[in-house]
Parts: sequence; C-alpha cells; structure tokens
Amino acid sequence: MDDARRTEARAAVVLVDDDDLFRESLENNLEDSGFAVTGFPGGAPALEYLTRDGVEADLVILDWKMPDITGIEVLRKLRDEGGEYPVIFLTTLSDQIYEEAALIGGAVDFVEKSRSFAILLKRIENALSASSGAGDDDAEDDDADEFTIGSLVLRTSNARAQWNGKPVSLTLGEFNIVAYLARRAGDDVRYREIYDAVRGSGFAAGAGPEGYRVNVRTAIKRIRKKFRDIDNDFEQIENYPGFGYRWRDG
Repeated sequence: MDDARRTEARAAVVLVDDDDLFRESLENNLEDSGFAVTGFPGGAPALEYLTRDGVEADLVILDWKMPDITGIEVLRKLRDEGGEYPVIFLTTLSDQIYEEAALIGGAVDFVEKSRSFAILLKRIENALSASSGAGDDDAEDDDADEFTIGSLVLRTSNARAQWNGKPVSLTLGEFNIVAYLARRAGDDVRYREIYDAVRGSGFAAGAGPEGYRVNVRTAIKRIRKKFRDIDNDFEQIENYPGFGYRWRDG
C-alpha cells in the first residue's frame, strides 16, 4: 500500500506513524469509517506535506516516538509555519508529562494506543465537530452568534475571540472552554464539567480516574497565557482549589 493514499470521504485525515502494520491497519479502519486517509511513516515527510500550499487536511493524527523527528517536534514546527490543523496524539506513552506537553503545544487530544478504535473514532468526530464552524467568513456579518461579556467578545460560528478589541489566538478546544466559563460567569464550574464541555460526557483522560483534571489545568494555563500576552492584568479566570474554575462576573 502506498504511504499516501486518498479516497472520497467526509473528512481528510493525515496519519503519521512509523509502525507500518499499525498505520496500515488504522488507515483501513478509518477509510472503512468514511475518512480519506493520507499516511506517512515519519514526521519529516508529513511535515513537508502539511506545509505545502493547497493541502487538503481536516485533522492530523501523530505518533510521538518516531526515528526521524518526534511527533511533538512536528506539532511545534507545524504551528510555527502557521498550520492550524487539529492534532490528536495517538501513542503508547501514558505518562501525564507527555499529555501535558502535547496539550500545551496545541494538540486538541491525547489518546493512548491501548484505547479501542471506537473511542479513537469518537475523539476524531469530536475534534472535527469542534472545528466545523471555523473559517466561515460569511458569518462575520451575522451578529446572532456573537456573545459579549465585559471586554470579551466571542463569535461561535467561527470560534473567534477578542479581548479589549484584540484577537486572541485560541485553539478550538480553548475557545470552547472560554465560552463555557464565560456563559456561566460568576458560577463555580467543576473540572469534570469543563472537560465534558470540550471532549464529550463520560470520556476518561490521562492516568487514573482523575486524569481529566490535568487536561483542564493545562488548558487553563495556556488560555491565561494567551490572554495575558494581550493584557498583563488579565485575571478573569479564577481557580476554586479542588473544585474547578470560574469566569469573574464583571
């Protein structure tokens, strides 16, 4: 089988993994589920492909450990080049430090290879669903989906945020967290509620039953940094230790 192949499908997925048998098996499963899959055996050829002009890709699935360039390096270089494709890590690594590094780097999810294909498929569908409204410039003229609270303006049709009139470069997952908290301004929101709002109810994450807390804390850390890059005095997201977070009301 060629390392780059495509079929008619509802979404185009780029799959990067140096394990030929695993990659080909997953390609087949994804294509049977209706996706177009372009597979690569290493990070370097995948990065070269993804940074070309006119590339059709809706989602990238990355292994972490590869001989030429690691998955996290691919993600960093991709973001440096302006590539905003949603990225899911699919790896044998289970330590939370890898998951945290992936999420800080801008990945939308981190899935262990031991998980079933059904779970991976649901994670893919969640990521694609979250990105489905992005980039719809026609919605710029429609104020119906605009939500404003204080200095924050959110446009849900294309997942764009502004703070003090300046754009905030949020990933789709980060945007969803901000929107969920801001719409409940003044309420203390549990870690699990925040996670479910982004990933879907009932999914486990990270190591152990409380692993989702790491995902949420890491995402909030990234979100705060992005707002503070615009406004050093940004303090709208408050922590309720042991419980969750709140968006300050007023």
